Amino acid sequence: MGLWKYSILVFLGGCSYGVVSTFVKLAYREGFIVSEVTGGQYFCGAVMLWMVAAFVPKIKLSAKQWMHLLISGMPMGLTGIFYNQSLGYINASLAIILLLQFIWISLILRYVLDKNIPSKKNIIAIGIILSGSILASGVLKSGISFSWIGILWGLSAALSFAVFIHVSGRNSISIHPIYKSAIMTSGAAILVFVLMPPAFLFNEVLAKGLIHYGIFTGLFGSVIPPVLFNIGMPKVRSLGNILSASELPMAVLMSTLVLRETVHLSQWGGILLILIGIVYPNLEKSELHLPIATKKS
Repeated sequence: MGLWKYSILVFLGGCSYGVVSTFVKLAYREGFIVSEVTGGQYFCGAVMLWMVAAFVPKIKLSAKQWMHLLISGMPMGLTGIFYNQSLGYINASLAIILLLQFIWISLILRYVLDKNIPSKKNIIAIGIILSGSILASGVLKSGISFSWIGILWGLSAALSFAVFIHVSGRNSISIHPIYKSAIMTSGAAILVFVLMPPAFLFNEVLAKGLIHYGIFTGLFGSVIPPVLFNIGMPKVRSLGNILSASELPMAVLMSTLVLRETVHLSQWGGILLILIGIVYPNLEKSELHLPIATKKS
């Protein structure tokens, strides 16, 4: 598989995350609370992944490898908790902007942990993406509801997501990506259940409609992204941080199609800027190892 194909997988993983916020909003409208929505997401996600993992090749893992994978999935669970908490204090537009700060946080993590100095192209791309995110979120049009607690939750989500992206790119245990994702999502679910005891499993909330939101948020937030990231991140490395920014354009598109929210021309302009920022560093032939035409003798 060419490197550009791995880039597409990571891009689609980011898009999948962008779908989640719409279903979270719908769940909140139905009266479900953050612990129910978050717990339902990771519970359903883990169940679906293990159902599929039953049919993929497996190898025997040591206890140390199991623990490593479980811990690697925990930042994903923290991201869900922090982001859903932020939505209780600030509007979704600001929450998405805060989550996108994972892009530059990821660069700092790579520099501190791997001594990897970001390229000039990546820095320019991040500037384009962050500028586009402000326009695409619509905060310039609708205003921002400030809450320092909400901002703290949003930035915490960005940090945990950056850690998850970093871990996904460094995970070297060679097993089937679906099997790996099932274990990592189980780690995320365990952490969520420790921090938010799963009362929804016993109080009939699932039967009252939570199961539907759990399936959708689990599929798009806990099943598809980990699988695609586990396949693509080790190949695209630093580009993965930029490609994952596809979350915001998808979130805006979903809010238009499903929630019937008005999207202004400036927001579509912001989405175009984000897409330009994502494509820009991928045009580098040396990074994507694209074939260079040679003259025939």
